[in-house]
Amino acid sequence: MTDATDVGGLSFERALAELETIVQKLESGNVPLEESIALYARGEALKARCDTLLKDAEARVEKITHGTDGRATGTVPLDGE
Repeated sequence: MTDATDVGGLSFERALAELETIVQKLESGNVPLEESIALYARGEALKARCDTLLKDAEARVEKITHGTDGRATGTVPLDGE
């Protein structure tokens, strides 16, 4: 089992996939109590990692602006309308 705090270098996709695996294991009910506690802690760390990565991505999303001729003229923040 990987340390619950060792998620900082995971990509969003990798963290989400591992989180989904943990949820499946916990939902099965076939995991001993101590392992369930460790899985839950790891799941919480993975959830926090995914949340951070999503917020960072949201902050970078930009909307493309177009001139009167239809050509792209630049970008503006998505919520800058």
